[in-house]
Amino acid sequence: MSPIQPSESTVQILPANMTSLPMSVGMPEPGRIPGRTNIGELGSEDEQFLLRAFRSFSAAAGSLERSYATLQGEVIRLRRELETTNNSLAESLEENRSMRLHLDHILENLPCGILVVVADGTITRANSEAHRLLASEIVGAGIGSIEDLSRTVQELLSSAREESTEPEVSTGNERSPQRWLAARHAPIGNSASVFILRDVTERRRLEEDQDRFRREQALAEMSAVLAHEIRNPLGSLELFAGLLADASLSPECQKWVEHLQAGLRTLSATVNNVLQFHSSPALDLAPVDLGSLLDWSRDFLMPLARQSQVTLGLQNRLHGVTLLANRHGLEQVLLNLVLNSLRAMPGGGWVEIAGRKSHPEGSITLDVTDTGPGISPEHLPHIFDPGFTSRSGSPGLGLAVCRKIVEQHGGTIHAQSRPGWGAKFTLAFSLASPCSSGAAK
Repeated sequence: MSPIQPSESTVQILPANMTSLPMSVGMPEPGRIPGRTNIGELGSEDEQFLLRAFRSFSAAAGSLERSYATLQGEVIRLRRELETTNNSLAESLEENRSMRLHLDHILENLPCGILVVVADGTITRANSEAHRLLASEIVGAGIGSIEDLSRTVQELLSSAREESTEPEVSTGNERSPQRWLAARHAPIGNSASVFILRDVTERRRLEEDQDRFRREQALAEMSAVLAHEIRNPLGSLELFAGLLADASLSPECQKWVEHLQAGLRTLSATVNNVLQFHSSPALDLAPVDLGSLLDWSRDFLMPLARQSQVTLGLQNRLHGVTLLANRHGLEQVLLNLVLNSLRAMPGGGWVEIAGRKSHPEGSITLDVTDTGPGISPEHLPHIFDPGFTSRSGSPGLGLAVCRKIVEQHGGTIHAQSRPGWGAKFTLAFSLASPCSSGAAK
């Protein structure tokens, strides 16, 4: 069989896209195939097979290159999507962190205490207000568990969990003042609970003050009714006692009449104090001769002074000086001040009532001075407070009524005292009114 001669139709040029594929280091010469002696030595079938193989290889290589390019594009797309997703996740995490910090800030600044408690009683969260409210109720090392709280607070939280209302309990001990706490419960799932604690001490105090005010108001109304009922017969008794004092009686009987007058006038002062303090009647103002008022006060109070073995003096420089005032109110003021002095000197002493014009002109001053034990410095700021008294059995209304009447007249009253050196009460009134006139003698 003669060898097949190579022809131009048997030589194939590879496609251009095959140049991108990795090729072997040594390329065969034209017309030669590796592993074979000569292409011309191959049969036609072998030649066709080899050509088909090259074409298949070329097609596979092109397919692989296209797949690789597609895969590369997909990787780039996925990388971009991953970067976008990561950026979105980072932004979301930052927003969540900012929101958590914001909510934590709100939680820490709430005006109520917040406790988050899980099923086993562990406290997983407690804000600063909860720490403040429970500071005196911690029996453990800290607020780590309900067991670390006092029995009172544990019972409060248990009641809040079982009831739909907001129970309240009083807390406090010798180391801290009394405080009222209220608790409300809210379940949050997974057997966890939120307890909201509120300090209701101020509200309870206001309620107690309101209850006390209602009781005092009822007592005041009853006292005013009793005082009205007592004053009418008391006035009759004072009238008859005055008639007896003017009668020609023996010295011993005259002494007993003075005792009777002193007792009646003391009782009258107490009744008038109750009426003046609780009923607050409108003042009926009229020109009052202050000199005549001071003379009357000396004569009216003299039996009381003699009974107490107290010397009662008067320095009256206000004769002819008039003041637009309520005479009964001013009489009540002088009576209360002198009675206080007499009661402070059960063993005797000296009391002086003085009235003068003040400088500059246009005002007058009334003084009541005694030689009693004086007023202690801690009591002095409170002596005009209603109900304040240092004497057992006294309602503590005398000086409060004095200040009330003086202020209704546009005047002032103040006290000076040194313990052991007596006390001095000074009243000042302005004469600047159309009905106030006169000159001091």
